[in-house]
Amino acid sequence: MTSADIRSAFLEYFREHGHEVVKSSPLVPGNDPTLLFTNAGMVQFKDTFTGQETRAYNRATTSQRCVRAGGKHNDLENVGYTARHHTFFEMLGNFSFGDYFKRDAIKFAWEFLTVRMGLPAEKLWITVHHEDQEAEDIWLKEMGVSAERFSRLGDKDNFWMMGDTGPCGPCSEIFYDHGEDVPGGPPGSDGEDLDRYIEIWNLVFMQFEQKPDGSRTPLPNPSIDTGMGLERIAAVMQGVHSNYQIDLFQALLKSARDVTGTDVQESHSLQVLADHIRSCSFMIVDGVLPSNEGRGYVLRRIIRRAVRHGNKLGAQGTFFHKMVAELVHQMGEAYPELVAKQAEVTRILKSEEEQFIRTLDAGMKVLDDAIAALDSATLPGDVIFRLYDTHGFPVDLTGDIARERELALDMDGFEVCMQRQREQSRAKGGFGTDVVLDVDGDTEFLGYSMLDAKAEVLGVSVDQALVASAGVGAAVGVVLNQTPFYAESGGQVGDFGTLTSDDGLIVRVTDCKKNGRHFLHVGTVEAGTLTPGMTVKASVLGERRTATALNHSATHLLHEALRRVLGTHVEQKGSLNDPDRLRFDFSHPEAVSAAQLVTIEGMVNAEIRANHAVETLITDMDTAVEKGAMALFGEKYGESVRLLSMGQFSVELCGGTHVERTGDIGLFKIVSEGGISAGVRRIEGVSGVNAEAFVRGQSEQLQRVAGLVKGSVDDAAHRVQKAVERVKELEKEVSQLKRKLASGAGGDLTADAVEINGIKVLAARIDDIDPKTLRETADQMKNKLGRAIVVLATVSGDKVSLVAGVTKAESATYKAGDLVGVVAAQVGGKGGGRPDMAMAGGTDPSGLDAALAGVVEWVKAQA
Repeated sequence: MTSADIRSAFLEYFREHGHEVVKSSPLVPGNDPTLLFTNAGMVQFKDTFTGQETRAYNRATTSQRCVRAGGKHNDLENVGYTARHHTFFEMLGNFSFGDYFKRDAIKFAWEFLTVRMGLPAEKLWITVHHEDQEAEDIWLKEMGVSAERFSRLGDKDNFWMMGDTGPCGPCSEIFYDHGEDVPGGPPGSDGEDLDRYIEIWNLVFMQFEQKPDGSRTPLPNPSIDTGMGLERIAAVMQGVHSNYQIDLFQALLKSARDVTGTDVQESHSLQVLADHIRSCSFMIVDGVLPSNEGRGYVLRRIIRRAVRHGNKLGAQGTFFHKMVAELVHQMGEAYPELVAKQAEVTRILKSEEEQFIRTLDAGMKVLDDAIAALDSATLPGDVIFRLYDTHGFPVDLTGDIARERELALDMDGFEVCMQRQREQSRAKGGFGTDVVLDVDGDTEFLGYSMLDAKAEVLGVSVDQALVASAGVGAAVGVVLNQTPFYAESGGQVGDFGTLTSDDGLIVRVTDCKKNGRHFLHVGTVEAGTLTPGMTVKASVLGERRTATALNHSATHLLHEALRRVLGTHVEQKGSLNDPDRLRFDFSHPEAVSAAQLVTIEGMVNAEIRANHAVETLITDMDTAVEKGAMALFGEKYGESVRLLSMGQFSVELCGGTHVERTGDIGLFKIVSEGGISAGVRRIEGVSGVNAEAFVRGQSEQLQRVAGLVKGSVDDAAHRVQKAVERVKELEKEVSQLKRKLASGAGGDLTADAVEINGIKVLAARIDDIDPKTLRETADQMKNKLGRAIVVLATVSGDKVSLVAGVTKAESATYKAGDLVGVVAAQVGGKGGGRPDMAMAGGTDPSGLDAALAGVVEWVKAQA
């Protein structure tokens, strides 16, 4: 069976048994800051398992794409060196939400493997938690599994937890026995870590809830969460031992050989390329772009690791992006979104390759020099950090190279450097919401139709812990049963306002955030005492909400205008809507031209003038997509979605607050456009009264400029252009005069040259000269002196500029870069360059005379 056949067979088997076949969720978990990437099939069902959401079905099955290459679950360094580790894999799973439990989960798994897949029962080994007698009885007494192929293991192997708190329970794992010719022992034995017995399926029986105090209470609706790696079961079904021998990887390995031009048939590097093209491509499909932080950095480090391994195979130039076509051929039928974005994935990978190639040589030189200078077998932490911080070398890439050269890494030293950097750059944080408060009930949002409402206080927190009361001056987080306050999400900031009561309570609310199923009103108690159970009046600051809504609605129009002008490849990559401005990040490979910006801005304002009604519709996801809505990067959508339409122009899924008609926006102006990372641009803009203020400010500036050039507003640009041209002419004349003066001064300096071993050595200071002319003068001196070493300096204020020049034949012994570095160090600076010409700077002119005087001694020391 092919990998595609197995995927289809699995989903069809569970569909036949009453399971809803649910599409794989994106690799970026929607609204889940606890995970970098979707790393298991249950991730998209987390809220369903915890009871925070309900679905129209209570049985589901998926083939979920997963990434384990960052954060807690990180297999990156093992990829390419083992038979089964991957950065990207597909997890086949079946799930029950309070429906069937252990008996059916075990029966389904056993029947699928032994009947549908035809695996011999004697090749399977079962494990259960040592306290789970119920599961043991089902396996041994009902399924008829042999007790000789059965293990009872402890919490480490057979107890699953979602986190430190939350749903948990025992699990039962199914292993495949590859046979006596493969080293290793059964689960629980000394040889369990070897390759004979391989786990292929894990059945998790979620029956408890783990409390913060460590206690466990039974769940009201025990559930099932299972996971079986497609690659692992494919290896079993295709009779091979390594995942890299299955049909899917064989095709990708051939592609890796083709694009690198290697004759090597098997190698770790080929396996790295075959694995990494999957994770990189699907990350980009799901909205991740290379960057220096978060998910984007994980993507960047995987791409760079792939490029490094391709270079080891002899690849020249860019090559990795060429593997996308074969990946689409192999997986495009199961994942049509990969087909739709093939061109974009290819372009982004190629761009990132080109960028890395430019930095690879510099980083490798630093690494090679550091290794050459080692007096031990450990690469120092500060070197690892410098490669990472300055040259963009991911730590695992440095680790790969170190492993090849049998070196260890000083990771403790690296962490010291990282911690120092974190302390230097750590920004001040606001009221934390990373701890989900244990408060009964949900918060109902009323803010679409009202700005004031009565509400009950469900909980009060101080320092992220629930308290019985909070008095004047306390910084609090307040959970209400219902609220008109919008909680920050979808790029829209949280509302400001007050919570008040009849007995004198005043809480000044300065933010509102989501906290699990609740809205957390963040603020300060200004009067009275706040206690759970009391009734308050929640009042939103209306002007602020309105101004934010203008920007949010304008953002929707801007998004659609960008797609119509630039192309449908434009996708939202982030946004911010607050009362003062809007910020919109979007995918686009190049700068937006001035003419395009004019067209985009004009299109938005045309839709504003059209005064379309802004309409909302609560519907299901499929209907929303049929009507033209797009799911946005990083957002999570439930069974019901809110579809927002502005005439026939803009249709988006959005939970934010908006204007009633587009004409309410008044006016939209683009303030700036620029790049923020590879393939991502940012537009900042203003709307309403802020747009009017922006236009008025520009007009006032233009009038001031017109006054300075003694013209009118109409001819100000022409007069400024003439003034700029005249300034350039004068600057050119000044530069020519300085060169003549320097040349004259240089001619006088040749007499000061000292001859050492047949080489003329000149070290001198020339005042009132710019760095460019200084370098030109050094070249003139070399030509005049013949065999020569020249160091010239000039001072401007507290800044010292230095240049060192060495004639070509002499540069093999006397390197200008070394010389200028020695001089610069004495004037508080540093620098470097080629062996024949180098420049440097400094900030301490007081040491210049002594530094220049030492040049002759330096030359003598090199001879």
